[in-house]
Amino acid sequence: MKIETNTHSKNILRFAEKHPEVVVMSADLGTSCEVKEFAKVYPDRYFSMGIAEQNMCSWAAGLAREGFRPMLHTFGVFLYRRILDQIEMSLAYPNLPVVLIGFVPGITTPGGVSHQSTNDIGVLRTVPNMAIFDIGDATEIEGVLDIAYNFNGPVYIRMLRKDVPRFFPANEPMQFNRARILSEGTDIALLSSSVCTEEAMRATAALKAKGLSIQHLHVSTLKPFTDPQVVEACEKAKYGVITIENHTVIGGLGTAVAEVMAENGIGKKLVKVGLQDTYAHGASKMYLLRKYGMDAMTLIKGVEKLTGENFGIEEHDLEEIRFEDFTTV
Repeated sequence: MKIETNTHSKNILRFAEKHPEVVVMSADLGTSCEVKEFAKVYPDRYFSMGIAEQNMCSWAAGLAREGFRPMLHTFGVFLYRRILDQIEMSLAYPNLPVVLIGFVPGITTPGGVSHQSTNDIGVLRTVPNMAIFDIGDATEIEGVLDIAYNFNGPVYIRMLRKDVPRFFPANEPMQFNRARILSEGTDIALLSSSVCTEEAMRATAALKAKGLSIQHLHVSTLKPFTDPQVVEACEKAKYGVITIENHTVIGGLGTAVAEVMAENGIGKKLVKVGLQDTYAHGASKMYLLRKYGMDAMTLIKGVEKLTGENFGIEEHDLEEIRFEDFTTV
């Protein structure tokens, strides 16, 4: 496992070299969203729009209609909550190829409720034509722009920044609407996304040591959500299904899995680990994950609920944390 720095900054330069129609727009957060280097290399393709996200979205729609491929950069919360009307009417309704790149997703910021995008997936899943991607590591940062470009419609990306671990091999890129299988098993189906995948990996290692067989899927495409691997994993799970996500349990990964289970007649128990219909205050990432029950130990308790067993696992039994709080603002 390696820590990569400013992966998006490097990747968007590579990507823009291949696609001269790509333009970058920033809502006064160019440094925080890793596009200052882009501005230096491609000054004529970089637009600093100020703290005016609605205007930025409308400009992007106009540019897209003229053949450009705009990629908008700011914190995720400002790319859905503040500009939802512009997203729906200017981008999604005409189905324009505009990419919204939202940084510090969920509770990966100490900025508190004003900066935490904890229900963005739930909101944007209801928007027609919109694709949603939730990044899990540096490898996925390197692959998501190609997928978003090929989707050729409105896209929302929950992006990670600065110092990000590489959990997945660099030569095994992210795939559109296809989960990454991290372990195979038949007792429990576990589906995780975003920074919660590391917590899931820490939990599964401890649970496997206790003899539990776990099918673990890392999900990076939240819409569309038609990956047949999800159905297969849920169907073969002996005890049931558990999800863990960096998002409220209403409307996100857990809800999407519940819908798939109901639509396919899979009558198994489902436990959803995530933010429980509340707002979170500002603090470090790991403090918030533990406080709000979005960490490995909460996941283990959920598995114990499904199996009816107590595995006697304590925090010190888990693998060390790799995705620490490397940066703040």
